[in-house]
Amino acid sequence: MSNIELSAENKKTAIMEIKQFFEQERDEVLGDLASDIILDFILEKIGPHIYNQAVADTQMYMSEKVEDLYALMK
Repeated sequence: MSNIELSAENKKTAIMEIKQFFEQERDEVLGDLASDIILDFILEKIGPHIYNQAVADTQMYMSEKVEDLYALMK
């Protein structure tokens, strides 16, 4: 799997949310650079696990729907 890429708008939103989280939960003020580094870490190290789980969940969902279609056959 290749790296997870975010649009500029989604990346900006994610950075803002990381900054808000650290300020609200840890009383730490992070700059854009620190938040960007954290986001890159999450996307690189944790993102593939989330992606793989989403693919597995989708595969299970699709399998159930295909079974439903077969059940409709006469």
